Order: sequence, then structure tokens, then C-alpha cells
Amino acid sequence: MIDKKKHTTVSSNSEEVDLRKILGIFLDGKWSILIFILIFSILGCAYAMLATPIYKADTLIQIEQKSSGGFSAVVSENLGDAFSSESSADVEIQLIKSRMILGSTIKKYNLTTLVKPDYFPIIGKGISRLIGNEQSIKISKFDINNSLLGNKYTIEVKDEAIGSYSVIDENGLTLLTGKVGETLSGNGIVVNVRDIKADNGFKFNIEKIGYISAINWLKDKLTVQEQGSKTGIILLSLELENANEARELLDDISKRYFLQNVERNSAEAEQSIKFLNEKIPAIKETLIDSENKLNQYRKKRESVDLTMEAESTLKVMVNLESQLNGLTFKEAEISKKYTKDHPAYRALLDKRKTLLEQKEKINSKIATLPETQKEILSLKRDVEVNQQIYVQLLNKIQELNVVKAGTVGNVRIIDPAQSYPDPVKPLKMITVLASVIVGFMFSVLYLFLKMVLHKGIENPDQLEEIGLSVYANIPKSELQISLVERIGKHKKLKQRKILAEINPADLSIEAFRGLRTSLHFAMMEARNNILMISGPAPGVGKSFVSTNFAAVYAQTGHKVLLIDADMRKGYLHTSMALSQKNGLSDYLSGNVELLNCIKASSIENLDVITRGQVPPNPSELLMHTRMSDLLKYAENSYDLVIVDTPPILAVTDASIVGAHVGTTLLVTRFGVNTVKEVEVACSRFEQSGVLVKGVILNATEKKASSYYGYGYYNYSYKSDS
Repeated sequence: MIDKKKHTTVSSNSEEVDLRKILGIFLDGKWSILIFILIFSILGCAYAMLATPIYKADTLIQIEQKSSGGFSAVVSENLGDAFSSESSADVEIQLIKSRMILGSTIKKYNLTTLVKPDYFPIIGKGISRLIGNEQSIKISKFDINNSLLGNKYTIEVKDEAIGSYSVIDENGLTLLTGKVGETLSGNGIVVNVRDIKADNGFKFNIEKIGYISAINWLKDKLTVQEQGSKTGIILLSLELENANEARELLDDISKRYFLQNVERNSAEAEQSIKFLNEKIPAIKETLIDSENKLNQYRKKRESVDLTMEAESTLKVMVNLESQLNGLTFKEAEISKKYTKDHPAYRALLDKRKTLLEQKEKINSKIATLPETQKEILSLKRDVEVNQQIYVQLLNKIQELNVVKAGTVGNVRIIDPAQSYPDPVKPLKMITVLASVIVGFMFSVLYLFLKMVLHKGIENPDQLEEIGLSVYANIPKSELQISLVERIGKHKKLKQRKILAEINPADLSIEAFRGLRTSLHFAMMEARNNILMISGPAPGVGKSFVSTNFAAVYAQTGHKVLLIDADMRKGYLHTSMALSQKNGLSDYLSGNVELLNCIKASSIENLDVITRGQVPPNPSELLMHTRMSDLLKYAENSYDLVIVDTPPILAVTDASIVGAHVGTTLLVTRFGVNTVKEVEVACSRFEQSGVLVKGVILNATEKKASSYYGYGYYNYSYKSDS
């Protein structure tokens, strides 16, 4: 139970530390965030200013309820919803975007011809627009052979004043030359330029694309959608660089859709008229034949008249035949839309069945009449029925002609095409705001990637976790950085001073004083007073640590000898304003006596042995007995001997020197060296029998991301006077 509580507490603290570290990362990277935001803001502003404005045009169309129309609307009685249907907006949308509608617009406006001014890439077009120097050309005709389809050509303006130009192919060969308004033909090309407004020598890229490609391009630019659910109101919108062109194209598309709808509805009436005109001659012939038969029978029987009962039966028979004929026309129309299982079709069949049953009863009644009455009744019935059908068809043809002439379709253009005065893209404020947000997101991504990928040591705890003691945290000194830069610019500067001389109150020097105290007790158990300072890799600042620590130690009145054992790239002589001649390499080579290679520095009690001439075999020289003799002499003659060696992971020199020293310290640089590097460096020393006493963390910075380790930082504590 106790362990569980303990575990919970630790987890809570760990979570709190992580949140503080993330906040610290943002605080440490505030300048990176600002730079990213600034860069992306500039890019966003540049895009908002240079991007080509896109204008929008739109039109509103209503799809009304569509009746079956035509012959069925005129002939049929209203059978409820059987002869009406609701026009689907989805179907109409697909119809608007069909090749039937868009193809005609493509041909009318020659959209298979692509013309683009040859501006400087990316920014040229925007700059030309901003300075009011846009180049334009209008081409009324551009046709090429099918074999040349896809080839790109260039129109170069020769003289704007007279409108002369040349057509050039991809190889730079001039194919045609002419003037505005002329139709040029040759080399498989026909071109007519209507107008040019461009500087002399300016070029336009021109290309002929396929019919399908042009339709797909127009489809991509065109947006068709229903407003609301099942409202039948369709909004068409088109976005192009030219507002007038967008309005004209959209107006043409909407009108073509409207006209085809009218033509489609009137076509149904036309088909019905054609059907009736084909039927009338046969009906008329039948009528004449029936009249002739009736007249002949009367003449034969000497004008026989029907009784009152027969007259009544005749009227009923004619009425039934009229209804049956009407149902025949209805069935012809309804069979085009429905199957016999449809309720409307079944209702029609049921009505016919009823009429046929009534007709059968009348026929049974007629069968009881006298033969003469029966015959005259039959002949007169045929005449009246055929006459009624004939008149009915003539009336229907006239009605259908009226319907055809008055057909308006079920589409209504509510709002004609209009373009918006202001561009819809790019939205400048939104673009700039979005660029700021994107810049912030990229900066956050950069900081987190940097945190994940860079594993440099930023806290002494990281070193102590692997069993190494941190003897000192040397704060990063801006004065030291400027001093190094000044030395780099003035390599021949003779009077050079180290940081301990220039500003003894610097925080870095205060840290060296703390190191001096720590090492005083740490070296009491060492076998000698020789201190070796090395590092895992170049650039950690070990020479800075060696020189300034030597100066701080010497200021206490102790005699200190500083040896530059980095005979490859050592530069202690530069920091101490001494000559590198007669140095360590010269002594180890036997060219100089020991006492002659020891040089007094500008700091009291501090002597220096510089690196000497760069030898071809530094490691072999360090293994010479003279090195051992030197260190024995220094051990007996000085209170502290500091040996500055090359980085252990680069060369083996530090391992050789380490065999003679009593204390070894490793210098690591804040945020540069990784824990793994330090472990490998210590392992390399252990293989040579050298024990690393501890680590000096150099150039530490007070970062918010590692603020929870604030106890290791140095603080300024100056006197008031």
C-alpha cells in the first residue's frame, strides 16, 4: 500500500516536470518561433499580394415540378399522380455538367486553346499586375493538325503599334508571321489574333488541348449544387481569373441548359402530333367507308329509321366506344413509362374491363332486336364512333400545336449570371493569418524535433545518473565569445589576455573559483599534484577551462605550470600571448632543454609550456621518457601542474598522458556532447587504466526547459560599492 502511494507521487512529479519542460522549450525557443512566424508571415503577405486574384460568378436556377406533358397531358384524364413525376436535382446537376451542355460552350468560346503570358516564374505575373503592366492577347482562332495536338508554341510580339507578331515552335523556328486581324495559315497551323496589348518582344505560350481535356477543365472550375434538401433550387458558380469571362461562360451554360430543357419538353408534344397525323388518314378512310355502307343499306331498304329504343341503345354504344378508344390512347402513352404491374396501369386495365363488360351487355340486348334494326344500328354506330374519333383527333392535334408553341419547360432562371466585384481568392487577411498559424506550427515542430533528435547534455543530473561527479558548471560568457572573435580577427595581436585577467568578477571565473575549492579536497588523495584536463571531442572548451583555471589557481599564490600537450592543434600560446617555439614537442624531440621550454606568463605564479612545433608523431613523443622526466620535475617544482590534452575520442594522446597524472577531469559542452559520448570517453580512459575523477560542464546556459535543475546554476553576487 505504501509502495503504491510512493509510485503515484513520483508519477505526478514526473508529469509536472514534463509539462514545465515543454513550457521551457517554448520559452527557450521564443526567438525561433518569432523567426518562423516572421518568415511565414512575409511569405503569406507576398502570396496575398502576388497571387492571381480569382473572381466568382454565379446564377440561380429553379427546377419546377414536371408533368408528363405532351399528348398524355392533353388526351388523358387526370389519374392522380400516375402521369406526373418530380424532377430529381441530382439528375439535373449531372445533365448540366454533361458534354451536351458544356461541349457547346467549349466550342463557342474556343476553350481548347490555352494562352498564357510568359512571365518570370512564380512572381512575374503578380509583379506585372501590381505595377499595372499586365500583358494580354485575344485569339479568335487557333487550329492545328491532329498530329500536332499537344505541341506547344510561342507567339512573340514584334511591334505592338502595328500589331505584328510571329508564331514560333518549341525548337525556336518561326512558323508564321502576320498582323492582328489576319488569318494566318501554314505548317499545319491556322491562327487569327484579334487583339494584342503587350510590350515588344514579349512572348505568349499557346497550346491546343483536346476536347475532353477542355471539358474536364471547365468541370473542375464549375460548381453545381442544390440549395437545401429537395428544394429544386440549383446554384451554379464558376471561378476564373477574369470576372467577365466567368460571367459570360456561366451565362452561356445556364441558357443552353434552359433551352435544351424547353426543347426536350416540346419534343414530347411533337412526337404526339406525329403519331396522330399518322393515325388520321386511316380513321378518315374508315369513317368514309362506314358512311358509304350506311347509305347503301338505307338506299337498299328505302330509308329505314331506328326506333326510340334503338336510338337510346346507339347513344350508349357510341359513348362506350368513345371511352374505349380514349383508354387505348392512354394505354399507348402510359406504357412508355410504366409496366402492367404499376397501379396506374392496372387502374386503366380495370376500367377497360368494366367498359367491355358493359359493351357485352349492350350487344346482348341488341341481339334481341329485329334483323333490320340490328343492322342499321350497327352501321350507324360505326359511322358515329368513327366520326367522333376523327373529330377528337383533329381537336387534339390543334391542342398539341398550341401546347408545343407554348412550351416553356420546367426550368426557370431565377438570377441571371453575375460576377462578384471583389476576388474570392486569395482572401488576404485569412491568408496572412493562416501563414502565421502555419509558421507557429512549423516552429513548434522544429523545436520538438530538435529536442527529440538532439540529445546534448543540458543538466548535471544526466551525468550523475551514469556515476560521474560534476565538479563545476561553467556559465557561458559573452565576454569570452567576443574575446575569441577579436583574437580570430587579429591573429598577430601581441597583448592578449584571458578572461580571468580581463574580468575577474565574471560568472565563469566565479565558477572556476568553486572548482578550485572542490579540487583542493579531491586531489588530497591523488598520487600527485598533476591534473589532466581532456574532453570527449573537439570544441568543448577544454583549453578555455585549462587557462582560466590555471590563472585562478595561481592567483592564490600557488605556483602553477600549464602544459599544452595538444601538439596537433593546441593554441594555449595564442591565449597567453606567447610564442609556440621551444615548446613541448621541441623538448620531447631533444632539441631544447627542459628549463628553456618553460615560459613565464603575464600572470604571477603561472608558467606555461606551449605545444612547440607540430611534430609528425605526437603520440610517440608523449611515450618518450622525457615526458616522464618533465612531469616528475614539474611535480616537485610546482604546487599544481595542469596538462591540457587532445580529445580522447579523436586521438590516444590523453590515454598516454593519463598514465602519469593523479587526477583526470573531462570537459563537456552544454547542449553539444551527449551522455553516450561521455560514457564512451570514460570507457576509453578505463581501457588505458585511467580513472576519470569527474566532469566539468562548460558553457552552461540558463534555459527554461531545464529550469528544474536551477540549483546548479551560478548567480551574480557583486558588492554594492
